[in-house]
Amino acid sequence: MELKQQLKLSQQLIMTPQLQLAIKLLQMSRMELSELVQEELLENPMLEDGAEARDSQISAAEEMESAPLNPSEVKKDEIDWERYIENYTQQAPMPSVRRNDDDMPGLESTLSTAEDLTDHLGWQLRMGEFMEDERRFSALVIGNLNDNGYLKIDGMAEDEVVPRLAAEAGMDPEDAEEVLGMIQQFDPVGVAARSLEECLTIQAKHHGMDDLVLKVIADHLTDLEKRRYSAMAKTLGCPLEEVYDVAQIIAELEPRPARPFQTEEPRYIVPDVYVHRVGDEYYVVTNDDGMPKLKISGFYRSAMADNPKAKEYIQDKLRSAQWLIRSIDQRRKTIVRVTECIVEKQRNFFDKGIEYLKPMILRDVAETVGMHESTISRVTSNKYVHTPRGTFELKYFFNSAIRRDNQNDIASESVKQAIKNIIGGEDEKAPLSDQRIVEILARDDIRIARRTVAKYREMLGILSSSKRKKYF
Repeated sequence: MELKQQLKLSQQLIMTPQLQLAIKLLQMSRMELSELVQEELLENPMLEDGAEARDSQISAAEEMESAPLNPSEVKKDEIDWERYIENYTQQAPMPSVRRNDDDMPGLESTLSTAEDLTDHLGWQLRMGEFMEDERRFSALVIGNLNDNGYLKIDGMAEDEVVPRLAAEAGMDPEDAEEVLGMIQQFDPVGVAARSLEECLTIQAKHHGMDDLVLKVIADHLTDLEKRRYSAMAKTLGCPLEEVYDVAQIIAELEPRPARPFQTEEPRYIVPDVYVHRVGDEYYVVTNDDGMPKLKISGFYRSAMADNPKAKEYIQDKLRSAQWLIRSIDQRRKTIVRVTECIVEKQRNFFDKGIEYLKPMILRDVAETVGMHESTISRVTSNKYVHTPRGTFELKYFFNSAIRRDNQNDIASESVKQAIKNIIGGEDEKAPLSDQRIVEILARDDIRIARRTVAKYREMLGILSSSKRKKYF
């Protein structure tokens, strides 16, 4: 063991702060980038929004032009307030405009937030005649409803839920069952049910349906789901047409009572780039609307020369501001380059439609623009482009290839569209099986397995042929 000095030459990959910032910005969505820029504007005094600064200068100039020449000569005492009030009281009233009530928006359209299921049931609970312990139990029931309106507690069986909530409310379990039955008659009918069978039974009894409907709900829900109508008719000892009528009646019931209250707010997509068609050419333009126009503050730059003590602090903030501005500009240019490459390689898609979408992988774009595949992956994540064909995520244009014998390879997304079109044109009373769809695709030299058709069909949200069939 000894201590000694040694010279060593080696190569290491070190990510500088500038590179880390550039990579971080590259994989951000438009909303995340906007939030980051707003935070930097608050924390870094060297940064300012160029658009806001220009607007403030314009408004200041307008105020100077509209200001009186000698403001000091204007005095408050020169205004005769008594005469002003007297003239004001003698003026004729402002004319009123009578509007038709049909032109005015309804009260429901002025609500800022929609009423949820908890509020709706709570209002009905307050309107009912319940004892104090019954109200406590009812509040526990309403608080344990899931998104579909069922009374569920994780890790607990259906028959254990009511005794558990009754114990918390200090009630007898039998009395709690009666209170639960009253809640299940609230609007929407069938809410707070513990199973699909109980929910449909409550609605069927509420609407006065016959015993055959109740028997099908109690004993044949599985057969009803799989549409085994012949087996049901044989078991029930009734004509097949009567089973069809019962199935149609049950189909009109609501299996998810909370559905009317599941109103999600719309999610609006703001594209990062636009693709415009001018003649026979496509042009890629970045979308800078709503993004702050960053610039270096001139005030602090001049203060750096006047105050030597603040020079080091201001220089550090200046470097940080310059790195951010350059990284955002580099991000913008990279997205444009990648989008231009996508437009060039998918020209047939933009000209003719989704049927002509070509297979493309990250490597194809990476080799063209001279970047690594990981960089292309970051660029296309959570980035959207608005085209004459619609708004798409950049990842949409990357598809695996389906090989064809006598023609060029076809993109998997085009195969999905072909399957969707085939099913859309089928006879509803005799839907096509997955194997039949395989045979139809083979006519166009698209050879895929039946399980691949089933996978694509599930990705499109299309049911199997047995569940698509219309019996009535």
